[in-house]
Amino acid sequence: MLTANGGAKGEPWKENLSNILLCPDCKINPPNLTEEFSSGDVVCTDCGLVVGTRIIDTRSEWRTFANDDQAGDDPSRVGGPQDIFQDTEQLSTSVAFSENRQHRNLARVQNNANVDKAGRSLQDAYNKIQQFVDFMQGGSNVVNGAKHLYKLTDKHKFLKGKQDAVIAACIFISYRKMGHERTFKEIHNVTQVSKKEIGRVYKQVAAFMKKLKSQEKGDVVSLDTVTDLDQTSVGAVALVGRWVSQLGFKNSTLLANIGRGLVEQADRTKVVGKSPLSQAAACIFMAGHLIGEPKPSSEIAAVAGVSDGTVKNAYKHLYPKRHELVKQEWIDAGAKIENLPPVQG
Repeated sequence: MLTANGGAKGEPWKENLSNILLCPDCKINPPNLTEEFSSGDVVCTDCGLVVGTRIIDTRSEWRTFANDDQAGDDPSRVGGPQDIFQDTEQLSTSVAFSENRQHRNLARVQNNANVDKAGRSLQDAYNKIQQFVDFMQGGSNVVNGAKHLYKLTDKHKFLKGKQDAVIAACIFISYRKMGHERTFKEIHNVTQVSKKEIGRVYKQVAAFMKKLKSQEKGDVVSLDTVTDLDQTSVGAVALVGRWVSQLGFKNSTLLANIGRGLVEQADRTKVVGKSPLSQAAACIFMAGHLIGEPKPSSEIAAVAGVSDGTVKNAYKHLYPKRHELVKQEWIDAGAKIENLPPVQG
């Protein structure tokens, strides 16, 4: 014997989810029903019969008066999203700025009362970070990381009065921890803070973050991303791929692989490199000649931000070790050692 729900006798009752609401006139399966929330009815679109009444509208309860003033619809009832980088947020009433003189004066008075100088300074720093990172084509993760670091320095009054230098250092750290390293020179070109100042403040900010983490403060979060910054220079391997794409090589993938391999081989065979910048530039210069797509050293130097002589000097250290540096697999792929230009002087 079966119960009303189709189960065996004695089992507890449960709703049968396989029930389908059909129009009693059309009896079409699957049914073609429409919920008309304005009237609260379920209507069959084939014959017009009202199948259900007094349905519940589960949509969001948008209420707006934007159409009274503007042509567009503004389905917003709670304001904009909260900004986690602002301490004083945000669910408060604000006076709209309009053409009416009295409204304009009232909005100005409220703005002066609610936004203090410190808050404006913090927002100005956030705007600069967003502008600089956007110019460098960084993502939102880089922006948020730099904002988080700057907020901590601002809250603890660290290096107060050196906003531009701290912003540059925070951007540099954020880029590094996201795996998209930028050099001090690239940060300098955007922020106009000297490379020496960026390097000095960067070390201070990194040490300060380590100190905050050691104190186990409750408001310090995600400091694991900035407390392992023992390396002070950008690696040459990370620079090769980016510079190859900027130089516009035709076979950029193969050249970038060979360039990165040359850097690793140079480190392994103890070939002396002056700096990661010059080492990466010289390896790109060497890789271009190997695959028969040479670029003048001056063009590579311009992208790397070093002098032409620096690239040539670094290449002098690589050329004598060319047979040790070039792998057989690169030769099989078309690289030719005899394409390398001899060192002059």
